[in-house]
Amino acid sequence: MSAPTGAQRTALVLGNWKMNGDAASAEALLAGLVAGCHGLSGVAGVCPPYPYLGLAASRLAGTGVGWGAQDVSAFEDGAYTGEVSARMLADLGCTWTLVGHSERRTLFGDTDAEVARKAARALAAGLVPVVCVGETLAEREAGSTEAVLARQIDAVCPVLRDAGERCVLAYEPVWAIGTGLTASPAQAQAAHAFIRARLAAGGVAAAPRLSLLYGGSVKPSNAVELFGQPDVDGGLIGGASLVAADFLSICRAAAGRS
Repeated sequence: MSAPTGAQRTALVLGNWKMNGDAASAEALLAGLVAGCHGLSGVAGVCPPYPYLGLAASRLAGTGVGWGAQDVSAFEDGAYTGEVSARMLADLGCTWTLVGHSERRTLFGDTDAEVARKAARALAAGLVPVVCVGETLAEREAGSTEAVLARQIDAVCPVLRDAGERCVLAYEPVWAIGTGLTASPAQAQAAHAFIRARLAAGGVAAAPRLSLLYGGSVKPSNAVELFGQPDVDGGLIGGASLVAADFLSICRAAAGRS
């Protein structure tokens, strides 16, 4: 049996707002998404900062646009001041949580092992972990892209083996995040194909059916070509997710991919 094509897997575009905005701008952005989200049910989702998750839940409920968090604690509960547990996120109706975003890895020291623990906590609470992986420019130039991806993926495979299709992988080349640089469609496809194969080799039986997202300076002008690659099922969007019209355009590109 041949592997499912991108058209058979679930298209998904998640907007990572990062640490941007205030209550007024969040309200305006959500209103713009609600006004333009027709036909995107199940395709679009946003990951606001923690303080605005409740606002997202109230404004997006029933629209078909989902919401999730940008991170989750590796601990279940207890005396961990400043942490937010997976159960708390589930209480707010979150579908997803990012784990292992490059900024968490590089700025806050999240290790591969900690990323795996966070993914496990998310799954135990009924959330879908969006496991982010990717290489720096120095690693790519050294020819280490596949070695870096293999290390990051191998760390989470034991957690994902029994998750079925309740997980998402996001390839985010660190050199393309917020820089204006974008991996070429061929580069993105090569990395995504490697990720899918590595998951399968690690015992993740659902690997052919998992949605793999590309993140790194995706915009309306390049989304169609990126999402047209056979193993690119959508995107993890940073800056463009802060402009409703741009984000919706990218979501439509994913929804209409062949």
